Amino acid sequence: MKKTLLMASIVLSAACGTVPESVDHPDATREEICRVEPLSWWVGMKTSLQLMVQGPDIASFEVSIPGKGLSVKSVHKADSPNFLFVDVDVAPSATPGTYYLVFSKDGQSFRYPYRIGERASGSARRESFSTADMIYLIMPDRFARSEAPESTYEDGSLVPWTVPVLPDQVDRKDAVARHGGNLQGIIDHLDYIEDLGATAIWCTPLLLDNQPHESYHGYACADYYHIDPRFGDNALYRTFVQKAHERGLKVIMDVVTNHCGTAHWWMEEAPFKDWYHVNEPYMQMNALFSVYMDPHASIRDRERQESGWFVPSMPDMNLDNPYVLKYFQQWAVWWTEYAGLDGLRVDTYPYNEPGPMSRWCKAVLEEYPHMNIVGECWDMNIPQLAYWQKDNPNKNGFNSNLPSIMDFPLQNAILRALQEDKVYWDEGMTRIYTVLAQDFAYQDLSHMVTFFANHDHARTGDVLGRDPQRMKLALALLATLRGIPQLYYGDEMMFLERKDVPSHDGAKRIDFPGGWADDPVNLFTAVGRARAPELYGEAADVHDYARALFRWRKGCKAVQEGRTLHFLSRRNVGPVNITDNSYSFFRYTDDEAVFVYINNNPEPRTLEWNHYREFVTGPVQGTDILSGDPVTLKDGLSIPPKSALIVQFNR
Repeated sequence: MKKTLLMASIVLSAACGTVPESVDHPDATREEICRVEPLSWWVGMKTSLQLMVQGPDIASFEVSIPGKGLSVKSVHKADSPNFLFVDVDVAPSATPGTYYLVFSKDGQSFRYPYRIGERASGSARRESFSTADMIYLIMPDRFARSEAPESTYEDGSLVPWTVPVLPDQVDRKDAVARHGGNLQGIIDHLDYIEDLGATAIWCTPLLLDNQPHESYHGYACADYYHIDPRFGDNALYRTFVQKAHERGLKVIMDVVTNHCGTAHWWMEEAPFKDWYHVNEPYMQMNALFSVYMDPHASIRDRERQESGWFVPSMPDMNLDNPYVLKYFQQWAVWWTEYAGLDGLRVDTYPYNEPGPMSRWCKAVLEEYPHMNIVGECWDMNIPQLAYWQKDNPNKNGFNSNLPSIMDFPLQNAILRALQEDKVYWDEGMTRIYTVLAQDFAYQDLSHMVTFFANHDHARTGDVLGRDPQRMKLALALLATLRGIPQLYYGDEMMFLERKDVPSHDGAKRIDFPGGWADDPVNLFTAVGRARAPELYGEAADVHDYARALFRWRKGCKAVQEGRTLHFLSRRNVGPVNITDNSYSFFRYTDDEAVFVYINNNPEPRTLEWNHYREFVTGPVQGTDILSGDPVTLKDGLSIPPKSALIVQFNR
């Protein structure tokens, strides 16, 4: 009878996708298994599954997975006896459900539940961000706070997560402390982001950052598989992605493979001695990206670039260790599959070891062939920047497999150009012309992310002298130049750095007024913007300008997909031929065109339409995309000082 009941239990468990082990093996306690990562997996993945298991003396145990569908292929011991790396085969025919890792030694055994899920329909074919999008960059701690639902810590696994000690407390008066923004705050303001014309959201890291000070930015990770509980939890992050998708907004996750934080749990005991780069005495990186393509570079300089720490609080990961690389490959795939992500942004890309990072990109793209990944390659040297883009014909044969790069040379040119009035040959708008003239260096212009500021920069409003006219010119350029535009939160209203604290990154990363219940000003609403005090007196005007630009851009194929033809004006002043501080260009397809005239002069300019006769002859009827009014492009049309004329017309 007992045998009959056991067989019935096996049949029922198989139907439910579980393996009946409760009869023979007790559940593992927290003292026996500390963690298993990845937290869960799915049937039908191309990425092979390697589990990292942590537990006291776990290396002395044998591992098995009873039943059909999953099996242990091999087991690898680490330097620490408290870690095991288990290669698991997930058969294509495996039934989604709960399986058990069984650990046994000397008659002792216990089991750990592991969930294998069913992939969402079309998961592998998901589309990503492109030139059709405008990316809105948010620093979650500084954006908005709303009461979040009760945390569940549902994360795809079956084992509840223990919330760690969180030393960095909330103090909005302190520029480098936590200010309390959270995921629910972003969810509650998705309508604002959509209305602005954004089509994608990039949040700075939301994973646990447990540093005792300045943890608000999230770039010193303490746990790669859990959202920081001050932002919410894994389940709420997945809800955020779903809510964004309902509004036509894509979500890009900010990932950091180069370094973790000193508060990461593995800093107490790492699996391998070379899990991260151990430098004694301390060695900081040299920020010398040229060592990878420089034929004269010394080994010493390259080693410092690869192995030096970013800062003393951010240990440098060793991606040359194959287990570390596999860990980060799976991690990126896990979050994409679990949350339904639309893209990835990689922090400090050239600080990683190039070879392993190329294999990291390749692994993600093998799982998701249409995924876009953009790397932060902060380099003003255009050939060096181009080196990092996928399929660039590098002389040393290196291929990064990184689809997109951030256009720092263009960002620098825009801001420098807009600060200059009286200019000569290579100044003012010539700077933008010169940068774009070097587009031949890039492998794929459609995968250049353009921007004029991000979370590491000074506030554009301050850089441009709190001048709303210059701010509008920056927005006009961002909306019409080639590439994928990215707008930093608040720049649509010319946010300024805090002046009540010393100048610091934290002072630049200001709170969004209206994001907290007790804020006296609410810039999320039209009424709030209209009633804003003097400090935000231009908020409504600049916001409406940005909104008009980016909402129009959503439907304009000429700026999303078109080619560029640009013109620079010169004018005679006495015997000297100097630059006219204006810049004009066409973005065009076979069917439509957009004419953009940027007048960065303090005086009006009169259009000389014959100047563009190689592209179009005679007057052209079009629509001023900012006013919506019809306009005729012809000789004599006046462009006011410090303004942009943007006209769309059919070819």
